[in-house]
Amino acid sequence: MSLLELFHGPNAGYVLELYERYRQNPDAVDPETRAFFERWTPPAEAAPPPPAAAVTPGQVATPVDIERIVGAAQLARSIRELGHLAAQIDPLGSPPPGDPDLQLEAHGLSEADLAALPASIVRGPCAEGAANALEAINRLREVYCGTIGYELDHVQVAEERDWLCEAIESRRFFYGFNAERKRDLLQRLTEVETFERFLHTTYVGQKRFSLEGCDMLVPMLDSIIRNAAVGGTREVVLGMAHRGRLNVLAHILGKPYAAILAEFKSASYDRGAAPSDKGNVGWAGDVKYHLGAQRTYRESGIESMPITLAPNPSHLEFVNPVVEGRARAAQEDRTQPGAPAQNEKASLAVLIHGDAAFSGQGVVAETLNLSRLRGYRTGGTLHIIINNQIGFTTDPADARSTLYASDLAKGFEIPIVHVNADDVIGCIAVARLAHAYRERFGKDFVIDLVGYRRWGHNEGDEPSFTQPRMYAIIAKHPTVREQWARTLIDEGVIGAEDAEALVAQVTDKLQAAKREADAREAEDRRPTPAPPGLARRTQTAVPAERLLALNAALLNRPGDFHLERRLERILERRRNLEDADQPLIDWGHAEALAFASILADGIPIRLSGQDSERGTFSHRHAVLHDVASGRTFTPLQNLPQARASFAIYNSPLSEMAVLGFEYGYSSHAPNTLVLWEAQFGDFANGAQVIIDQFIVSGRAKWNQRPALVLLLPHGYEGQGPEHSSARLERFLQLAADDNIRVANPTTAAQYFHLLRRQAALLTSDPRPLIVMTPKSLLRHPKAASSLRELAEGHFQRVIDDPTGPQRLREVTRLILCSGKVYVDLISTPETAEQRHIAVARVEELYSFPADELRAVINGYPRLREIVWVQEEPRNMGAWSYIAPRLRELLPPDLPLYYVGRPESATPAEGSLAEHLIEQARIIRQALSASLDTPVTLTINTQVDA
Repeated sequence: MSLLELFHGPNAGYVLELYERYRQNPDAVDPETRAFFERWTPPAEAAPPPPAAAVTPGQVATPVDIERIVGAAQLARSIRELGHLAAQIDPLGSPPPGDPDLQLEAHGLSEADLAALPASIVRGPCAEGAANALEAINRLREVYCGTIGYELDHVQVAEERDWLCEAIESRRFFYGFNAERKRDLLQRLTEVETFERFLHTTYVGQKRFSLEGCDMLVPMLDSIIRNAAVGGTREVVLGMAHRGRLNVLAHILGKPYAAILAEFKSASYDRGAAPSDKGNVGWAGDVKYHLGAQRTYRESGIESMPITLAPNPSHLEFVNPVVEGRARAAQEDRTQPGAPAQNEKASLAVLIHGDAAFSGQGVVAETLNLSRLRGYRTGGTLHIIINNQIGFTTDPADARSTLYASDLAKGFEIPIVHVNADDVIGCIAVARLAHAYRERFGKDFVIDLVGYRRWGHNEGDEPSFTQPRMYAIIAKHPTVREQWARTLIDEGVIGAEDAEALVAQVTDKLQAAKREADAREAEDRRPTPAPPGLARRTQTAVPAERLLALNAALLNRPGDFHLERRLERILERRRNLEDADQPLIDWGHAEALAFASILADGIPIRLSGQDSERGTFSHRHAVLHDVASGRTFTPLQNLPQARASFAIYNSPLSEMAVLGFEYGYSSHAPNTLVLWEAQFGDFANGAQVIIDQFIVSGRAKWNQRPALVLLLPHGYEGQGPEHSSARLERFLQLAADDNIRVANPTTAAQYFHLLRRQAALLTSDPRPLIVMTPKSLLRHPKAASSLRELAEGHFQRVIDDPTGPQRLREVTRLILCSGKVYVDLISTPETAEQRHIAVARVEELYSFPADELRAVINGYPRLREIVWVQEEPRNMGAWSYIAPRLRELLPPDLPLYYVGRPESATPAEGSLAEHLIEQARIIRQALSASLDTPVTLTINTQVDA
């Protein structure tokens, strides 16, 4: 069959594909096709052809017919790909940017040409039943250039793109909008708007970050949650910044109006109240528009589905990874040995973004990158951008380098739909489409809800100072409720008086709630403290017989599994533990035994971080690799004694999103030991917002009780300013109210017991644990421990000099230190020669071990001086934290000295030679006969017991 015989109506799409292929590469088509296209006169070089008659089946197409067929097919493709550029997505009426390829002239066509061509050229649902190509093209324009703009061309998987096009063009999600449903939407919009207006007039000038202008967010969430519940989702986790949070709390989470209004009351300063000189005696708490909540959904035949809104500070998008971690925790079954079983349908994550923040904050990109990764995927997140078209006072042209706020998502092949926030039915249909896509393909979906911000950034802000023209339009623009009510009145669905009656009903409810709120007493929401001393009483020893059995199981591998020879030798050295008193257990070995014993106790474990499977310093080897096949084997997932799951993942090169994810996971899975390991301790710098705003303060602000463990390699080995310090001083500065634990252990046994203690306290006294882990000490003989220390010991917050009891009456100088510098001190031969010097180490810095230190100090009756020694500069490390607390423990006449690096703007020297000189100076000074002037402190600091 010749090529020309194929050029009639049903095969018009085939022409387009061949022609496009030819244009890109002439050699990509067969010789006959290439010869035919070579005889064509391009439209730009030829006079406009006369209108063509329709090509009927069996009629051979002329070159002019083919040109018009190809042009019509290209126009249809342009509308599908670029129609969003002509869509009226701005409710304020700004003209869309448009694109020349959307015009008939760009493809050498007229309406008469299209009317003469068959509809099948356009293809898809819009062509079905159409009289000709012109009618089909007009239908396409209605779909793609109306109040919804679809961006799909960056989605590379053909199956997904085809599914989306069919769903969009068939309009199959525009269903069920009968009179009852329309009235329900009016009721919801009335609740949303009246709530905001009531707050605006009742609490004048108080911040609430109104949702007005993007009111449809609430009905869209209603639709998503309802469809998720019906589809079998067992939990929905929401995350959002403060814009619209109060409305979401009230209408999605079901937080009573009275409870919200009471928070406005407490935010008002009572000028008649007596000032307090006792400081903050109540719960620290947080402002009302940062708080989270949980509701149990019981609608649509669903008995019980939790909906959780995660609390979030004003750091906007940083809640994104926290929500993802919560959603992942809700999807996993950790009750069985091996890797946890994940059901991605079990929970749904919904993230609500701001337009300026989505494009401006890097944590968004970091979180999107997690979406398809093995250790972090959650089966697709639904993203809704509350697009105010402004960021505080900043216009989009100054806020991003892209056309749309959502363009970042294109790099991750996430479908994007822009929808006019005044299009009530369109917003619901888009929400349905997003959920259906997620359910079908398990991937993210972005809805760009384009609206406006009726008031300023906050309700005390005047937006006309910076955007006068925009706010002149907003002042005259009817609300979406008003527009929808007018539509229903015109359709005869409601009467003119019905809309105002709904407003009155909601107003009455709010006024009643205010009376209730005014009568409420202040609520004491302080977290219940754990019994004092609980951590110190926790038993962490594991019988030697059990440890030996666990050790043997950890060394078992399939018979056909072949390790690299050097690694084989390393692991074989772990096999011989028969001599219980020999220090044969190094850091990585102790950790493996701790993990194994915790799993045997029925406590799940999750560990992630950059290169954590092997360990940055090649010390862990939790995941083994076969040298021949490359397959992997994880002993802790194949442990016969295990009664819970073990998960370990190499993370992407991200700290912010990954640590936020693990914080969220830990918060949502309180019975799981969750650990995040930094490649080097100072990598935590990249996650400082998560540390400051969530980990250390989440308990005081939101009564969150995670027990996340941070493993931060720390120690001065001459590697320069980077990677020496995990910034111990920052964590100690952030420590208060028993919010965290900070430890700097020096032996493998101490690390073993520390991990087991943390696991044992998960439910009774959960707190984040910050561990300064070693580098050079990972295999140092003086940091190794014996089997007996694991089997009979416990975690010691302070460890006295082991030779001290034999020299009680000789010791006149007590050196106190923490971490690796202790090993440097005792590795110096001169230390053993100084009979008058004892060296004790502080293994847990917070909570401050006052009782243990007091006992050590009082144990040396002839002390004449105390010396604090550290590697870090004087303005870093533990000195600023520990000095006033030590001074409180010491008699007034007992001097306290500092030995370490002087104050510095950088953590360490850049030269190994200079490092060695300075390290030697510190040790020499600590042992010298005379010290500098003792430190005088007059700070009266309460000691944390």
